[in-house]
Amino acid sequence: MNAILDASVERFNNLDEPVQDEFRGQLTAFRNLYAFLSQIMPYYDEGLEQLYAFLRNLSSKLPQLGDGTKFTLDDDVALKFFRLQQMGEGTIDLSDGDADPLKGPTDVGTAREKEADVALSTLVGKLNERFGTDFTEADQLFFDSVRATAERDEKIVEAAKANTEANFSAFFSRVLDDLFIQRMEGNDEIFNRVMSDQQFRSAAQDHLAKEVYARVRSDDKDIES
Repeated sequence: MNAILDASVERFNNLDEPVQDEFRGQLTAFRNLYAFLSQIMPYYDEGLEQLYAFLRNLSSKLPQLGDGTKFTLDDDVALKFFRLQQMGEGTIDLSDGDADPLKGPTDVGTAREKEADVALSTLVGKLNERFGTDFTEADQLFFDSVRATAERDEKIVEAAKANTEANFSAFFSRVLDDLFIQRMEGNDEIFNRVMSDQQFRSAAQDHLAKEVYARVRSDDKDIES
């Protein structure tokens, strides 16, 4: 592998500095994202695993930024003193009165309080009906944020304006993963389901593609009128 890596490093050194910086950024982003996602969902693509192993080894062989030395303040800064200061003093008053009983857990695991049922016209309503999930209005807000992000993306907007709904849906399927990754911290449960369940993903994709397409085309007609 070292011979292959050395050849790659040589090609990297022949690139212009802006291209090198862009490659470093993409390499680091892929390596970190793959390492994170591989902990929460299974991968079945051997090519991705091989690419991750290759890039992880390549990153350690690429020339370091600057002179390659680490900056340290060990010889210039050292902890000499610290102060422990009491900021307040008091007591907790447990007064007499009627005690409220504590209710123990009735189910195994963790849960969150569920909100009112959502309409079947919404995406989470359709997913709940088809897949037996119990998503709420709060989960619908996650999908709404994904849709709003898509409507602000110039490439997606241009694709909606220039294509039929069927062609746009095919294009939208290629950018959907990136849209969910941008919002992955907003709802881990939905993100993991979308990335691991193809039928669930397809249902979400079809609904979002139709919504984005209709809204973009509607805005375009309003501007023309």
